[in-house]
Amino acid sequence: MSLSTLRKNLGIVSQEPVLFDRTIAENIAYGDNTRNVPMDEIIKAAKEANVHTFVAALPSGYETRIGARASQLSGGQKQRIAIARALVRNPRVLLLDEATSALDTHSEKVVQEALDRASEGRTCLIIAHRLATIQSADIICVIDKGVIAEMGTHRELIAIKGIYARLYELQCGFVEESEENIESGAA
Repeated sequence: MSLSTLRKNLGIVSQEPVLFDRTIAENIAYGDNTRNVPMDEIIKAAKEANVHTFVAALPSGYETRIGARASQLSGGQKQRIAIARALVRNPRVLLLDEATSALDTHSEKVVQEALDRASEGRTCLIIAHRLATIQSADIICVIDKGVIAEMGTHRELIAIKGIYARLYELQCGFVEESEENIESGAA
């Protein structure tokens, strides 16, 4: 696979998105810099990223200049613009690198909803330390010392009571009962 094919099919949302001192529309369109992205596609990506309502309410809308370091935007707003940027190229694979880790609880919820919507119909590789953000993943790989130590669904990993279950308990304060234990009456 060529580098250009890889780039065309990959969208990335990182922990600390880099936004440019340009308009919101230009920042979103930058996600597919191989062409002039029409405004209707920019708006579609913004809606999928759960940022359209915020942008549309600004006095200059999508023509609002972000400014140096995007300091007038919240972390959640920056993150959702970065998600829209990744979506504008309609990638087959979406790489989410700690995409919600730097956000407060409310912003995390809004961004997580946008990520869930953005993930539909795509392969997603999610790098996360907050296990609550990956519970619905088809396959979770637990990496320990650079090696895959455990692999399975959330329920499967809880049931084996290994590394994932211990981490989940530390973060959430409890370990969920597996379906088998609940059905058999064992705990």
